[in-house]
Amino acid sequence: MKAAGILALIGCLATVTEPKIYTRCKLSKIFARAGLDNYQGFSLGNWICMAYYESHYNTTAETVLEDGSTDYGIFQINSYSWCRRTKLQEKSHCHVACSALLTDDLTDAIICAKKIVKETEGMNYWQGWKKHCEGRDMSEWKKGCEVS
Repeated sequence: MKAAGILALIGCLATVTEPKIYTRCKLSKIFARAGLDNYQGFSLGNWICMAYYESHYNTTAETVLEDGSTDYGIFQINSYSWCRRTKLQEKSHCHVACSALLTDDLTDAIICAKKIVKETEGMNYWQGWKKHCEGRDMSEWKKGCEVS
């Protein structure tokens, strides 16, 4: 009886950490509704391209870096300056817990990404964008997605 209860609990915990991986078109619609198209001069295609190369549209993506910091979520936002890993952490320009960037609700991630673009050098913050998206035709990224 105890074993069955423990297995049920483990099953519940496993489903809680299931990653949400968006499709390109679903993400295009979410980003468009959130006002990312042409935000600070960057087209919707730039945002979709960047999210693909940063996280492959995976909301639970986490990357531990050599400096000990971690990049979180669909935009791979770094814990050093932008989000809090602990309550007492002083630097957190986005005023958000890093764990909030790992959920299916992209609100906090989008707000923080907008802040990064506005307060830094645009999308140059993201290496995936610089390497794969910058200066390229972005129209293909929203093609067939029924977004304007």
